[in-house]
Amino acid sequence: MSSHYLSPEPLSASGRSSEKMSLPTLQSKMKCDPEGYETELLLVYNQFKSSLELFKQQADLGFKSVTGSGGSDPTVAKDLADRAMFLAHVTPFYPAQLAQFPSQLSEFLHSSARTLPSGLRLHVAQALILLMNRKMVDIGDNLGLFMELQSYGDKALKILAYNHVIHSVKRMNLKHKNEAKNRALQNVLFRMLQLEDERKAKRALITLRELHRRKVWFDENTANAICSACFHPSSRIMIACLSFLLDYEKIEEEDDSDASSSDEDTPHKAQVAINREDIYKAHHKGTLASKKKKKAKLQRAIRSLKKQQRITSEKSTSNYHTPLNHLRDPQEFAEKLFSRLQNNTKVERFEVKMMMLKVVARTIGLHRLVVLNFYPYFMNYITPHQNGVTELLAAAVQACHGMVPPDAVEPLFKQIIIKFVDDRAQPEAIAVGLNTIREICLRMPLLMTEDLLQDLALYKKSHTKAVSVAARSLIGLFRELNPSLLIKKDRGRQHVNSKARPKAYGEVDVLNDVPGLDLLKNDDDNENSDDNDDNDDEPSLRGTDEMLASSDDEGLQITNTDSGSENDDMMSEDGDEIDENDSDVSGDEDEAEAEDEDEDEEENTQDEDEESDKNDGSGVKENMAKKRKFGDFDSQLNDAEASLRTLKRLAKENMGSVPSDSTDGFLSNEDFRRIKELKAKQRLTQQGLLKKSSDAKSTAFRIPTSDELSSKRVDPAKLEVHVKRRMTKEEKLALVKAGREDRGKYISRAAVKQKKTGGLSNKQKEHKKAMPLVAKRAKVAKSRVEKRKKQQLSGKNFRGKKAWK
Repeated sequence: MSSHYLSPEPLSASGRSSEKMSLPTLQSKMKCDPEGYETELLLVYNQFKSSLELFKQQADLGFKSVTGSGGSDPTVAKDLADRAMFLAHVTPFYPAQLAQFPSQLSEFLHSSARTLPSGLRLHVAQALILLMNRKMVDIGDNLGLFMELQSYGDKALKILAYNHVIHSVKRMNLKHKNEAKNRALQNVLFRMLQLEDERKAKRALITLRELHRRKVWFDENTANAICSACFHPSSRIMIACLSFLLDYEKIEEEDDSDASSSDEDTPHKAQVAINREDIYKAHHKGTLASKKKKKAKLQRAIRSLKKQQRITSEKSTSNYHTPLNHLRDPQEFAEKLFSRLQNNTKVERFEVKMMMLKVVARTIGLHRLVVLNFYPYFMNYITPHQNGVTELLAAAVQACHGMVPPDAVEPLFKQIIIKFVDDRAQPEAIAVGLNTIREICLRMPLLMTEDLLQDLALYKKSHTKAVSVAARSLIGLFRELNPSLLIKKDRGRQHVNSKARPKAYGEVDVLNDVPGLDLLKNDDDNENSDDNDDNDDEPSLRGTDEMLASSDDEGLQITNTDSGSENDDMMSEDGDEIDENDSDVSGDEDEAEAEDEDEDEEENTQDEDEESDKNDGSGVKENMAKKRKFGDFDSQLNDAEASLRTLKRLAKENMGSVPSDSTDGFLSNEDFRRIKELKAKQRLTQQGLLKKSSDAKSTAFRIPTSDELSSKRVDPAKLEVHVKRRMTKEEKLALVKAGREDRGKYISRAAVKQKKTGGLSNKQKEHKKAMPLVAKRAKVAKSRVEKRKKQQLSGKNFRGKKAWK
């Protein structure tokens, strides 16, 4: 009986047509009318049971290879596979009749998977996956089975089982995470990862890596399980784990690019760029309606720019989520892996040793660990001729941080200087050495001495660009860190009198204020100064000419008395006003002076009233008195300015750092919102999109924080920047051919003229033009004269004797 057809006897007994019906046709009819085909379902189910029993009996009798034994074996396997797929498709429509079918299929695959032929095993696995996708079978009961199927060596089955496990776990955690179920599945993979069987452990590691990379199992347990594979007895498992930990950033970048290309159905838009011209046009050019459109367009561009910056920052901080960051005991992990590297009886390849070194260095830098015997181990490999020396130097830089004693790193630091930065070394080695020294000093500036820095700074005069750039970058770093180590010529104008010093060993900055509060204070000071500048009632020291001009009209008088009434109302150069409430700054003397000032103010008001009455009769005398009084105005103005500056300085010293809210010292939500806006504005100013304010500090070199240095991976390519590598012959030929692509094939000028398809040139047309009769006669006469002269001179010329005479 064929596997795809049913015999006509049961169909005729049920009253239907006696013609043969295929299983796919019966399957479609069962889905349309489940109740009308229960008899056929039971018939197919009984055939499946009989085929299953027959196959098990053949296996017990010793039919190890079904395809090569008897003639009936392939038929039994084919019938079993077809009926298993058929029943898997119709199981959701007959849950009561086929309640035992999923367990039978799973048990059959558990017990006989290794002895099954590849085709039957693949079809049974597909049927079980179909039931699991329709939630008829739980993934937790069969995860171990599908992990074991991946280790049988069947490539098609391995890909099928692997993809099913990944997609099932991802689909399970799509809406919400079931921690209990995830923990049970993780325990299955964790136990398999600890097995000594290399195939099973490798498949478990690959599955855990993929689920962690897709951020499905992105927890601490998965990260520690992956990192524990570095201590597996098998070298292949260890190498696979080390490569994953080292290339984690690259894998994430590739995953982000793939996701963005697959998720976005719309065509990719170019990146948004905003310049000052667009901002100016949106506010100052065009009509009111056009300005409104430009402003709306500018706002959309700014939103898009912020989105791009957010995505870029997320990509740049992706290494914060590396599995090494979730280690429970990073110190033990680093020491254990380094001891395996040192005491490994089995000789590993040099590349494997370098991978272990880089992982240990990455862990030390990320968690700021102290492993003192790690740095002398590097000294065996730090030579300019070592393979992959830039990667080793990058690992050495990564392992340096402020918590390591400088004495432990000093031998390695000196060896880099001796081996790389030497007059007899190649320029490429000197450039790499200077860049490495700069990166190490950025993390541990206490290693540098004054004599050594001044010697290294002399390389700025090198004729090799890479060396001079590296030396200047080292000078620029110490201009910010410790300018006193440089000579005065190398400090620069902004750092000549700078007193910057590096932190001592173990010194830590403790935040005693809210980050960004200084921006809020500066913004408040600027607003106060703007408000004070706009106030026309109070006189300002900046507009002295306007005050003099207005004094003639308003009858302003400046006396030589020491009263503080006018000085209290004056503004300083910075636009800050000093109120009368600041009298407690200067002590008890100011309190005594305050009473005298009140009396002086009353007398001044009386005098002004009397003078206003006398102004009608004696205006000329008053003007003469004013001129004599204005003669000493400049000196009084300087005294007032000096006194105001002194009072302001004393007030700042006594008051100290005052919180933004002087009443309670707490920041509101509005203050935090303003701090966020000011930080965004500062970033735009640094990018050149906004003009800098008058008090903005422009620094040519920004020193990153210790957290930024420890979390960021050191790129070996940055250590050999501007270094020109010698090209091979093949690369030179490729470069030459690339330059000839836009250029046509070489053809001589004569060939170009011959292939010319256009008309005649102007010169050729002049030759063919008909000359007038007078011109023809003149030309004939001229040629006759020239011919006669030539004949006359021909007899007088000596032609020499012939050789044969």
